[in-house]
Amino acid sequence: MTTGSPSAAPAAPPALYPCTVTHVRTSPSRYDLRLRTYLWLVDPDRPPRLPRVLRPLARFDARDHFGGTAPTIRAGLETYLASRGVELGGGRVVMLAQARVLGHVFNPLTLYWCHAPGGAPLCVVAEVHNTYGERHCYLLRPGEEGADGEENTFWTDKELYVSPFFPVDGGYRMRLPEPAQRLKLTVHLERDGGRPFTATVRGVRREATAWALLRAALRHPLSTAVVSASIRYHGIRLYLRGLPVRPRPRHRPQEGVK
Repeated sequence: MTTGSPSAAPAAPPALYPCTVTHVRTSPSRYDLRLRTYLWLVDPDRPPRLPRVLRPLARFDARDHFGGTAPTIRAGLETYLASRGVELGGGRVVMLAQARVLGHVFNPLTLYWCHAPGGAPLCVVAEVHNTYGERHCYLLRPGEEGADGEENTFWTDKELYVSPFFPVDGGYRMRLPEPAQRLKLTVHLERDGGRPFTATVRGVRREATAWALLRAALRHPLSTAVVSASIRYHGIRLYLRGLPVRPRPRHRPQEGVK
């Protein structure tokens, strides 16, 4: 499997992460969700170039990220960062995301680890999509207030309606080390002095060969549709258990994400 056009910084080889996603809700009652899937780690400048027969199993389209109007994913990222006063300057970027599978994609969370031209960590962008077709990006910088001094841990106010059972208040504490041999991400929702919701992603790196993709696709057919359907299914179960639905406020698209 090869990669596309060159960029100013050395490309990270694409990788696959078969992984387990868990959601643990502790308030007002305990409810756990566990889902097995796989994620891609790619350089958005050099998306994997697949054999023709496998291309329907993994496409990375600029329309699926940020405002959806940029010519490439990296261009969309740079437009968003520029609106926040951040310049990549040719620095390396790696993206963790689901790819389009047979024309369908749903990425609850896409992560971009951005580096300065010299290689130092610059920021992380957490792009969140909800099931209502809305997008919101969180710009996370090392050393910002709320990180408690813990490496790769960030704090940000919640600004997008995601679950119908939580209002848009509180904030997220995210532990997001750049994936290496292992993928280990944790996101806590913090509100009213507690942590009523925690999401984790755990996986192990696999070389992104054609055979590895075929195995992942056979083990997790229609993976992106399954993720989307699973979120809705468990939402219905929670509703039938009597959890009150919070009104969805109007979301104002961000500059660079319109």
